[in-house]
Amino acid sequence: MKVLITGVTGFVGSHLADYLLDMGGVEIYGIERWRSKTENIDHIKGRIKLIECDIRDSSSVDKVIKQTKPDKIFHLAAQSFVHSSWHAPAETLTTNMIGQLNIFEAVRSSGISPVIQIAGSSEEYGLVNEDEIPIKETNQLRPLSPYAVSKVGQDLLAYQYFMSYGIKVIRTRAFNHTGPRRGDVFVTSNFAKQLAEIEKGRKEPVMHVGNLEAKRDFTDVRDIVKAYWLCTEKCRYGEVYNICSGKAYSVREILDILLGFSKLKVKLKQDPERMRPSDVPLLLGDNSKFVKETGWKPEIPFGKTAEDLLNYWRNKI
Repeated sequence: MKVLITGVTGFVGSHLADYLLDMGGVEIYGIERWRSKTENIDHIKGRIKLIECDIRDSSSVDKVIKQTKPDKIFHLAAQSFVHSSWHAPAETLTTNMIGQLNIFEAVRSSGISPVIQIAGSSEEYGLVNEDEIPIKETNQLRPLSPYAVSKVGQDLLAYQYFMSYGIKVIRTRAFNHTGPRRGDVFVTSNFAKQLAEIEKGRKEPVMHVGNLEAKRDFTDVRDIVKAYWLCTEKCRYGEVYNICSGKAYSVREILDILLGFSKLKVKLKQDPERMRPSDVPLLLGDNSKFVKETGWKPEIPFGKTAEDLLNYWRNKI
């Protein structure tokens, strides 16, 4: 089986490649941009086939699709940092929506019929009322950031191409996920990196924080990539599925869990730069639809995830 992973050098893409290599029987092609950092896949570079491509360039995407003729496409490439989308909304919308459009059009013109997993986000739900918790796939979408709007666009574009052209899409809305290799712009990884730097004497015992009250539904990335594979095996084309743990942690709880793995005592300092113009207070998902169709369940406890993430930064710094 030939699999194409867009964004293979990224956090989730690299873990998906690991999972597929362990599973065996899969020939992996990965899209990378010329300026991509490849440290996440340095350990597997010789086992996958990397192709240089910018998904915003339709001719480049068309060439890759016709060259690889994949049986499955995992579309993970994106501008995925919510905070950055406020500063670069046009780039976020272009990369995420036009990039996906280019993939669909390339598939249409190539004459192949791969299963395509679209990596959406719980951020699509945005403003959620108290009586709508836990969030089902049928919940109204009220996006609160340019990133969230771009993901709603990807989601609905996938549905439209399924209905109009029969493209075999499966739309997933993953809630927050973390683990080793997570970029340091994301809250769990940023906390872990700060803590590791303090332990190594690189910085003063002061943790810079943003909004500690927001609550998020976290899953280990290694459970998430299993779910992505399962959705292409067992889920219905055109449908949308929440992928989540069904348990929410406040950012303050996450910080406390990480601090529990260290003997350090630190001070907390709120950083205005880490605050968003609007933030979603609670994202807690209902995964029952996905679990019913696939039998999937998250297996790695959040404490283990946090410990592995901290150890990742301890080894890296």
